[in-house]
Amino acid sequence: MFTFFVFIYLCLSAFSGEFTMLELAETVKELINPDIEIKIVENTPDDPRQRKPDITKAKELLGWEPQVKLRDGLPLMEQDFRLRLGVHKNI
Repeated sequence: MFTFFVFIYLCLSAFSGEFTMLELAETVKELINPDIEIKIVENTPDDPRQRKPDITKAKELLGWEPQVKLRDGLPLMEQDFRLRLGVHKNI
């Protein structure tokens, strides 16, 4: 599950700006699954302090600018993952 959060974090932080892992976890809990338990753990020595991707080249070469906010993009990613994996959401 941690790898899933890191993947979402890296994808969405490029689109909507920097946010913390805790903010991501709280938003996932609010928008996708209110039953999840958020666990706070110590960083490992090799854990980067900042994970925000550098999108300078995308801006310069493609004229691309972020347009999707975290709260908008997260449900879209969930929907896409569920579709690709064939997993239905329990309501």
